[in-house]
This record gives sequence, structure tokens and C-alpha cells, in this order.
Amino acid sequence: MKEKSTIALVDDERNILTSLRMALEAEGFKVRTYSDGASALEGLTAEPADLGIFDIKMPRMDGMELLRRIRQQSDMPVIFLTSKDEEIDELFGLKMGADDYIAKPFRSGSSWSASRPCCAARNRGTALAIRPKPRG
Repeated sequence: MKEKSTIALVDDERNILTSLRMALEAEGFKVRTYSDGASALEGLTAEPADLGIFDIKMPRMDGMELLRRIRQQSDMPVIFLTSKDEEIDELFGLKMGADDYIAKPFRSGSSWSASRPCCAARNRGTALAIRPKPRG
């Protein structure tokens, strides 16, 4: 039996963490949440995830720095989910190595569906399952 794919969700807004965690778990993913970049880096170093969804503006370590440090040790796909909605921010995030960039506010279903092809293309033989395990 295939293990659920793990998503690391990093955001300092509790309501975003809660609503996205619930939506992703309902889709069959295992979700680990972190409220800042420093704790996420520590957690991901100890126990890697299959996909990261990072906010950019966070305390202790922002999402850009978190991505830079993650890229030193992993090619885990990363999606920025952020209120920084200027085109220059998106271009910079993608240039830093993010696989996708979604501006807040967002509709979780449509945003997540739009990101799936990006992550599927980045799947480098890991356990990343963009389509969650069927229920039943």
C-alpha cells in the first residue's frame, strides 16, 4: 500500500494553515504545518516532505530565505502562497527556485488544481503523488 504524500504548509496566518490543512487532508494528503520559516527549516531538515507550500512574509525567516536554504539540500517542489502579488515578486520567487506562485486571496480548490501540473512535472521519482490515493 502506497504511503500518503506529505505537504509542508508554512504560513504565519493561523486561519490559512487551518483551512488549507483541512482541504489538503480531505484530498488524502498528510500535512505538517509550521508558523514560521525557522521552525519549517528545522522540521524539513529532520523529516523531508514531498511538497512545500510557503508564505513569503513570515517572522524569524521569510519564505524566500527558507526556499534558498531548502534548495541547498533538496529539490522538493515548492509553491509560494503569498500576499505579495506584484509581478516582480512572482518573477523573483520563480527565479529563486519556486515551482509556482499563487497570490492571496485565493480559492483553495482552483489554485491547488492549477498547481498540480507544475508539481507533476517536477516529480523526480519521489513519493510525491499529485493525485492523492483513492479512498475506499
